[in-house]
Amino acid sequence: MNFTYDGYCSLLSLIEQSGYEIVNYNNWEDTKRCVILRHDVDNDLSKALKLAQVEQSKGVKSIYFILVTSDFYNIFSKDNSKKISEIIKCGHQIGLHFDETIYSIQSENKNDEVCSKILYEAKLLEMAADTPIKVVSMHRPSKEMLIEKLTIPGMINAYGSPYFDEFKYLSDSRRHWREPVEEIVASGKYDRLQILTHAFWYDAEEKDIHDTVKLFINSANRQRYEAYGKNFTDLASVMGINETC
Repeated sequence: MNFTYDGYCSLLSLIEQSGYEIVNYNNWEDTKRCVILRHDVDNDLSKALKLAQVEQSKGVKSIYFILVTSDFYNIFSKDNSKKISEIIKCGHQIGLHFDETIYSIQSENKNDEVCSKILYEAKLLEMAADTPIKVVSMHRPSKEMLIEKLTIPGMINAYGSPYFDEFKYLSDSRRHWREPVEEIVASGKYDRLQILTHAFWYDAEEKDIHDTVKLFINSANRQRYEAYGKNFTDLASVMGINETC
């Protein structure tokens, strides 16, 4: 499968042709053959919005899991708040992407404390996104967290039961499908699929993992320049944008 928007659209078409209905974490029990499409937004809300628009053009609704603790985007900034709002306007849900490594929890009641942090972050994301946050996915979950299948009051855990017991889980982590997603969809072997993609890896043209990462890292200077220019009068008189690399 190509990591392009056309390649992703081909996967969406294959899902439909294979007799699956695209559902969400709230209504999947009403459908025997179904797919939950989810996207973890690790580092780039712009890419998430682009994929959300691609899905909208195909009449597809999915869920985007957003980090409150990202090193790469601030959910409360004006630009990013607008991007989140646009994703919602495309018809998609927003969920919390939770990074347990942010916190140093050593107590005997670790699970209770993790639940408390998840609920706290969910409230923050609700304020930023102006929408209820009722689903959480774990960011690079530890083996312990996967085994625990944590139950969070009032929230759905995308890594909990039944989403790993009754669904076949497929992921493109690190721009690599560990199992052939198209073959599995086309085979119809599984009645229920949970497909995780990362919008970061997809583009109009095919790029390998090196070029995708390089472009993201090298674009940071230009993005900082543009952001700083909104808060610094006549930045160009001090430094030109062509001086960024």
